[in-house]
Amino acid sequence: MTPLTGDSSPMFSAVSSSTRQLFQLLRCINFASKAHVMITKAGLRFTVEDSRVMQGFAFLDKELFTSYVFTPVVAEESAGDNEGANEDGEPLVLEISLSSLLETLQIFASNDFKDRWSSRDPTYGGVSGAMTRGGSAAAFDNRVLGMTGVCRLSCTGVGEPLCIILEETGVTTTCELVTYEPEGREDIPLQTHAITQKIIMKASWLHDAIQELSSTSPTRLLIVASPEPPYFTLSSSGPLGSATVEFSKDPQLLETFYVPRRVVNTYKYSLIKGASRAMAMANKVSIRGDDQGVLSLQFMIEVDEDRVSFVDFRFIPYIPEEGEGDEEDDGAED
Repeated sequence: MTPLTGDSSPMFSAVSSSTRQLFQLLRCINFASKAHVMITKAGLRFTVEDSRVMQGFAFLDKELFTSYVFTPVVAEESAGDNEGANEDGEPLVLEISLSSLLETLQIFASNDFKDRWSSRDPTYGGVSGAMTRGGSAAAFDNRVLGMTGVCRLSCTGVGEPLCIILEETGVTTTCELVTYEPEGREDIPLQTHAITQKIIMKASWLHDAIQELSSTSPTRLLIVASPEPPYFTLSSSGPLGSATVEFSKDPQLLETFYVPRRVVNTYKYSLIKGASRAMAMANKVSIRGDDQGVLSLQFMIEVDEDRVSFVDFRFIPYIPEEGEGDEEDDGAED
């Protein structure tokens, strides 16, 4: 079904001179097969979900594109009511195969990069693991990705395919991705009025800590934040034992530290590790939690010298079954 505009012009079209930026940002949330996409005048918002206990959000701001046009359909009843009309119109909402989109975007990537990406190794960040320590600068380096082409995106309306045209050195490839009717989906709510912790630190330090804890083959991750030492602690437990990483409140380590009272929450380790790509690419991470135990990890990623993008993750806390032994039985807060 296409919008009744009287012509065949696309409802949405955008051109990016850097395919690698789109690929790397979307790859951060590649932990589920389908992505919910909302297209507005401000940009594209991709949402991925795992069993309703983990969500990942990647926002591709229109400023990432050299050209960006979105012509929303305005409902007739709103169009005749100037006072109540929404100037931005209704967003274009659809679902696509995220894995297919990523495969398409890296058609012109170097063979070495394709082989490494196809292994689905969540810790891989670039050639010879360069991104793990190199941050976002290495992540968006053409020498790492071999992705230099122009990418054109367009969609004529709801139910129509997402058209992707890739151009590089005189070669043009056109792909059409099937779109699906979006399922009803709600964001995991983070109660911003009831924040119990807010910590900002270098994302590489969080990444190193999560990797260090993996040595115990953990099933759960315990996060403790306290106004008293130890201030911020990550602990894992699994069949091979337990491990703990502690962070001091040194401003050079924790740029922002707001923890009015001690907070204890447990999460599935595998879900937190699902954000490893974003941890490896980002410059900073904002760690927030509310009084329901919902955890938010917001990563700031530099896509070039003067522009940043954000990738967000939200997690529902692990709730042990009745009668299950757990050292954190005393709840989310003390």
